[in-house]
Amino acid sequence: MARERSNHSDRVLDIVQSGSAAALSAVAASWCRSALRHGLDPAGARPGARISQGELAALRDANGELLAVAAPVLDTLLGSVGRTGACVILSDVDGVVLEACSGIAEAGLYDAVGLAAGGLWSEAAEGTNGIGTCLVEQRPVTILRNEHFASRNIGVSCMDAPIFDPDGRLVAALDVSSARPDHDDAMAALIAALVQDAARAIERDYFCRRFAQARIVLAGESRSSGPSLLAVDRDDLVIGATRTARKQLGFGGDTTLAPRPLADVLGQDGPGGFEDGERTVLRQALARSGGNVAAAARLLGIGRATMYRRMERAGMSGVH
Repeated sequence: MARERSNHSDRVLDIVQSGSAAALSAVAASWCRSALRHGLDPAGARPGARISQGELAALRDANGELLAVAAPVLDTLLGSVGRTGACVILSDVDGVVLEACSGIAEAGLYDAVGLAAGGLWSEAAEGTNGIGTCLVEQRPVTILRNEHFASRNIGVSCMDAPIFDPDGRLVAALDVSSARPDHDDAMAALIAALVQDAARAIERDYFCRRFAQARIVLAGESRSSGPSLLAVDRDDLVIGATRTARKQLGFGGDTTLAPRPLADVLGQDGPGGFEDGERTVLRQALARSGGNVAAAARLLGIGRATMYRRMERAGMSGVH
């Protein structure tokens, strides 16, 4: 094993030092980041640092909503992959392991390699690895044994997918790691598909939990990134959208979503006049005009004073 690790370190350094290495593959690009940006040595000893129990408790508390949503999905995923000797990991956005689940027989093995609660798996700490590289690239990744940067990690294969919160922000990485040597590329591909499905399930449940009082509308679905979900309030204004929906519908990268009429978002005809529901019409006009009352009044073909009177009658007197 020592010789295998030495050969791996030499290979990594050869690739890094070859001028055009980053263009060869995504793994080579990550190796270059690990060595050149973070100053890591592929033959180096494990930093060994884990955050303290107090720090871990604070992080888990800060990510409480995510953990509550993820728990049943993690259990289901472990039920699918646990018999193969794999472990299931949920990290935060900085690569700190928040949750680590494995069979009793394998728990000691994964704890020894740092795949345990409180472990640090960012690229800056460990170089190329499933969790850290997934978070950097914000896409599903598979890092097989000898694709890791650090030779100390070549006994593990990792299949990962990013998790985005209801506002479209990256918040976590979902990882399945396996230390079994008989887990070949085909098995890795099967597990990777399960991980991606589980990550999408967490995102869906997280979104529905956050907008529990809203109506959830399916605006489309992508095989690679999952369903496009919209949260719609009682006035048919879109008040939330998953990351997939934001990309599909061209909402831009801003995590703060200004309410907008569902009809506009979906390219449909909206309410035609006050008889369709005065409050709804007023709120949609305000949404279309960016909250400008005068512009909303012009959009509706009424005077500003009339607009204010109708707003007051609809219980919207606090809007300016």
